Amino acid sequence: MKLLLKHCDILAGDGEGYRYLADAYLSIDGSVIDYIGTEPPKAAYDREKDMTGKMLVPGLINCHGHTAMTLLRGVGSDLPLQEWLFEKMMPIEDQFTKEDIRIGNRLALLEMISTGTTSYSDMYFHTDTAVENAVEAGIKANLCRPSQCFDKNETYEQNTRAKESIDLFKRCNGMAEGRILIDFAIHAEYTNFPHIVEAYSADCKALGGRMHIHLSETKKEHEECIAKYGKTPAQWFNDLGTFDSPTFAAHCVWVTEEDMALMLEKGVSPVHNPTSNMKLGSGFAPIPRMLELGLNVALGTDGAASNNNLNMMEEMHLAAVLHNGFTHDPTLMKPAQVLNMATRNGARLQGRNDTGVLEVGKKADIIAIDLNRPHLCPNVDPLALMTYSAQGSDVVMTMVDGRILYENGEFLTLDADRILHDARACVARLYR
Repeated sequence: MKLLLKHCDILAGDGEGYRYLADAYLSIDGSVIDYIGTEPPKAAYDREKDMTGKMLVPGLINCHGHTAMTLLRGVGSDLPLQEWLFEKMMPIEDQFTKEDIRIGNRLALLEMISTGTTSYSDMYFHTDTAVENAVEAGIKANLCRPSQCFDKNETYEQNTRAKESIDLFKRCNGMAEGRILIDFAIHAEYTNFPHIVEAYSADCKALGGRMHIHLSETKKEHEECIAKYGKTPAQWFNDLGTFDSPTFAAHCVWVTEEDMALMLEKGVSPVHNPTSNMKLGSGFAPIPRMLELGLNVALGTDGAASNNNLNMMEEMHLAAVLHNGFTHDPTLMKPAQVLNMATRNGARLQGRNDTGVLEVGKKADIIAIDLNRPHLCPNVDPLALMTYSAQGSDVVMTMVDGRILYENGEFLTLDADRILHDARACVARLYR
């Protein structure tokens, strides 16, 4: 089907930057953008949509999270990460059934799609449920079942988590015309042993996979790794072969200058999670320095238990202002950089080079922002508007591969009432 979006403002790609078109046209042939301009295209279209008062921007890409943890939203607030994780999160997660995880993921999809996320990366177990949900919802997803080991005497051959991860990769990678990608994942240094990580990393490389990890999220994690192994977590992972595959690393709050140089050399992409890092008191990731070095920095929300939402607009805003305030330099984080972190850089990290920007030939992963909101007037600087003013609730259309998933408060691929009903039933059982 050929679709024309007309009389819209468009934040289109321009090299690594952006150009703003007012009262413009964007057309889609199937799943691909085939025209952007201020003059009406001459081709015939199966459908035309008047988008007056709307601004089209690239769909947002959430590069780190644990979506089923929507069912843990609000639990264990005001605790440091290790206590929060081991004393509050894990005891409840141990009660999760496969169906709970399916429902928690579906609740997360409602939240992400309605606030402009068109692709996301997720690390959790019973990952088949997330695959099925993403296919149904129409969203793009990089999914992984993380490898962990809590018994130093367990062999790699005995590690069921690694087996499940590799099986998932072989069965599901590339499903739904490439919307579903399966990544490898190592939860963290402190939830693994070297012999497991080394063997699993070798399998990832042999199979041509990408690796998703947590890295130096807290000072405690970082310093305990040095005490145990005489090296930082980044050096530990590298020496075990993890960085020999395309790797993206969540948090990176306590990485050193040497770590960042190593990550640049090996092509590791950091994923900034500003809200989670602030809420858990983990610290300030050196994002400005990473950008200065040329690292491919992306953005993520982390799970709803440590955020407590999955709103990428909020992450953009906080990423923009947080580091300016910390360094006392209001010029440090540019709006275009922040939007790139939430779009282009995330697409590169996910291995999706056909999206992340509104350009002819790219996939039609598009969101529409309603400019008829008091806090979006005047629109004198669209990039600043997106970074400092726009809210997730301003999204009035979310499209993936040319298919509209959400429009004007209505979910077109998911039964929102049923999902909310099921989620409340899960919560009632888990917290009775």
